[in-house]
Amino acid sequence: MTQRLYLRPIAFADSPQSEHGAAVRLAGGLVYASRFALIVREGGKVASRTIVAAPDVPGALSRLPDALGVQGEAQWSALRMVHPPLQCGARTLRLDQPQVMGILNVTPDSFSDGGKFLDDPSAALEHAHAMLEAGASLIDVGGESTRPGAAAVWEGDEVKRVVPVIERLAASGAAISIDSRRSSVIEAALAAGAQIVNDVSAMRHDPRTLDVVARSGAPVVLMHAPGGEGDLHADGDYADVVLDVFDWLAERRDAAVAAGIARDRIVLDPGIGFGKSLGENLALINALPLFHTLGQPVLFGASRKRLIGALSNEAPAHQRLGGSLALAQRAFDAACQVVRVHDVAETVQALHVWRGLRDAALTDFSHLGGD
Repeated sequence: MTQRLYLRPIAFADSPQSEHGAAVRLAGGLVYASRFALIVREGGKVASRTIVAAPDVPGALSRLPDALGVQGEAQWSALRMVHPPLQCGARTLRLDQPQVMGILNVTPDSFSDGGKFLDDPSAALEHAHAMLEAGASLIDVGGESTRPGAAAVWEGDEVKRVVPVIERLAASGAAISIDSRRSSVIEAALAAGAQIVNDVSAMRHDPRTLDVVARSGAPVVLMHAPGGEGDLHADGDYADVVLDVFDWLAERRDAAVAAGIARDRIVLDPGIGFGKSLGENLALINALPLFHTLGQPVLFGASRKRLIGALSNEAPAHQRLGGSLALAQRAFDAACQVVRVHDVAETVQALHVWRGLRDAALTDFSHLGGD
């Protein structure tokens, strides 16, 4: 029976000096971990869980059986990897600190702002520029709602929705991602000036997408969603949601690499809200640091999502700012490189405060003289 190892960070430090150097930097960011859980899974069930301090991880890995040791060494290396920036046309997206992705839906039925910008490219462009001025690093343009129960969109209509907006945004020099799962839409968006592909089906929906993305050289976001073509939210049956999503994303990453997509162009998204219960979403959010052991940048998107309403007296989507900011903060603390949001100005302000706290901790040496 196949065994799998998972190296999950479980304790964090304000700075490496606060642990007298006994903490490691996660994914080249501003977050430091001091203790880890070495989890072994066999046959879909957790067989063992051992807590190890950062300095002792290499020794603990060396004592594992060969196959598990190889997995552990790869994850330990990936966890500490410094990711190179993503080049988005003339723009460079740094991955050594969180970046805010602004959401621009040109759809009639998205759960939060559907219909607001559908028939008015000028209004969509104005909103995109407002997000950029507020501090968004890139704009994610989507022409199809992926909320539960949303109607399918003909790809021709999707192209007509997104291309005019992307063309005008690209002319202004903005970094742009296309939120689509159809190869024809992705091709048209890239030709119009988009530089990143954000595929909520992780390139499973359309078999051509793997080749289109590989030939383009564009970075791609692979998101976990359990369902197939008919309903991305279906089939959410997990033995352990965190480890199952981890394994699924590893498989999709490997499929992308096999298709010719460079490892340093792949970003992973655990797919909060897609085919997951409230408890499963919360488990994934608490486990976000684990996903750095896959060796790819991590995108987190939970802005205004249903789980916030479920935890706050069924607040409607437009009244979920507080919950959205709390989840964004959680993503910052987990060293996620990209946070996808509706409320850009507020999230960027939260990020600035978070960054100030991180910088202050890193430059505070007052406690090094002794306990």
